[in-house]
Amino acid sequence: MKVVIFAGGFGSRLCEMTGETPKPMIKVGDKPILWHVMKRFSLFGYNEFVIALGRFSDQIKNYFLDTLKTRGDLFIDFESNTSSFGKNCDSSWKIHLIDTGIHTQTGGRLRKLSRYIGNESFMVAYGDVVGDVNISKLVNFHKSHGKLATLTAVQPFGRYGELKLNGDQVLDFNEKPKKEWISCGFFVLEPEVLRLIDSDETPWEKKPLEALAQQGELMAFKHGGYWQPMDTLKDQKTLESLWLKNDALWLKIQNERVNIYE
Repeated sequence: MKVVIFAGGFGSRLCEMTGETPKPMIKVGDKPILWHVMKRFSLFGYNEFVIALGRFSDQIKNYFLDTLKTRGDLFIDFESNTSSFGKNCDSSWKIHLIDTGIHTQTGGRLRKLSRYIGNESFMVAYGDVVGDVNISKLVNFHKSHGKLATLTAVQPFGRYGELKLNGDQVLDFNEKPKKEWISCGFFVLEPEVLRLIDSDETPWEKKPLEALAQQGELMAFKHGGYWQPMDTLKDQKTLESLWLKNDALWLKIQNERVNIYE
């Protein structure tokens, strides 16, 4: 099963860091967040990725080309003027880097990838959202219900404390109340959903998902674990802090940190 990753947005809320850098290339530790997203799927055996590129697509392409050239072993034969690459730490990955337009909306990007998706089930994720979602359980859940689409649902914590009042008296105080369920991405989809995308200007999160819900073809995989979008500089610093403390939950399975150089 292929994994589609949206990596073509502008990252306007991260303008402090994305002036000349595509948002998926902003680093957490020594690797871009896009790599972290991909690694989560790879931990569960999903190693073929279709990356929907947009703004600054050349930087993303060059990152993977440079990784291929410099991260693994390299053999050079000056006599025959040839070279070859040895095993790379992510040598099982197959990556399609596809230009889908600078101003194309997420739905339009997905539609442009139809030839790479084919006629099989596929997954979709955002290139700036990490989480310790159990991908195997997500896929099995999707297969179990037989609908066209599954999204991963989470309950975000509120930014402010919540009060329960009786007149002027405080009856209860909840420092970080949980809100209603929202989608954090991590979709499993059937190729038929692409028919619901009208044009390049169609956001995946609007008409297509709304139509699937109205048709009874959209299910929610409830995730109670960790997840974190990288929308702001504060978010990036939060992820960086977890990485430095060896507590990057999205790179762990059953609480054991993955050796990223294996």
